[in-house]
Amino acid sequence: MDIRLYDGRPEELLQAMLLVRAYEERAIALQAEAGVPGTCTSVGQEAAAVGVVSALGRDELILTNHRSAGHLLARGADPGRMLAEVMGRRGGYCKGKSGSLHISAKELGVILTSTIVGGELALATGVGLSQKTLGRPGVVVCFFGDGAACEGRFHESLNLASVWGLPILYVCENNQWQAFVHRRETMLADNIAARAGSYGVDSATVDGNDVEAVRAVAIEALDAIRAGGRPFLIEARTYRLRGHFEPDDQAYVDPQELAAWRARDPLALLEERLAAAGRCDAAAIAAMKAQARARIDAAHAFAIDSPWPGAEELVTDIYA
Repeated sequence: MDIRLYDGRPEELLQAMLLVRAYEERAIALQAEAGVPGTCTSVGQEAAAVGVVSALGRDELILTNHRSAGHLLARGADPGRMLAEVMGRRGGYCKGKSGSLHISAKELGVILTSTIVGGELALATGVGLSQKTLGRPGVVVCFFGDGAACEGRFHESLNLASVWGLPILYVCENNQWQAFVHRRETMLADNIAARAGSYGVDSATVDGNDVEAVRAVAIEALDAIRAGGRPFLIEARTYRLRGHFEPDDQAYVDPQELAAWRARDPLALLEERLAAAGRCDAAAIAAMKAQARARIDAAHAFAIDSPWPGAEELVTDIYA
């Protein structure tokens, strides 16, 4: 029996990416129009998120970072509960206490969202060691960006995972930007995946805007981890089409570079491929987009109807 939650049809992958994009666009609009707290969006990175998550089995665990919406939604998170969380409502995954930067969803295997750059890398080894020691099934999947790959935690985590033989899939979503600083300003090497070899960790680099290519590489990596019990690193080369944190006018971004990457929007690339193959015409794609927007409309309505936390919850679910 196939352990994966996705059948891998490109139409299914496109629908998942459309939902992520519709969610992010609504979150952006709410921040601009209604004063909802800002967020770090993953617009432009949908293929990297959906490609990897669609390859996961039911027992996989996820640790992610501040651009987590794509990972959560692709894993099956309820967009209504996610919007409620961002809006500080009780109906959110963490009762409105985490915002967009710290969401966890135990029922989905999402252990944590870390806003600390590289924080998830520091914790992934512990989760991986727990899985191995207790003999539990499931690969630990750790998402991080190129900025985190410049942190000491990156090297420490890969080294320990290799020495201890831990079942961890490291996924670097190399979106070319580290907050307001371009990747070229912080590293001379062009690829991050090459660093894994120094620790005896196998790796692969993939076009992070091609969801089918990402999924194929992720399936191979996961199969290798399950067979050999050793970590693997995927570098998905993609691009952050919006600023670091909403609102952000991206005045620091080279307009020509941004335009070049906009021309490789992962959603448009897959839409064009489906159309060229005769699998989806313009009407079918329009219907898929309308379906995604309808789901987000319903999610928004749920979030608005969800009550605010009461004062009695100020000291609940916390460490003291």
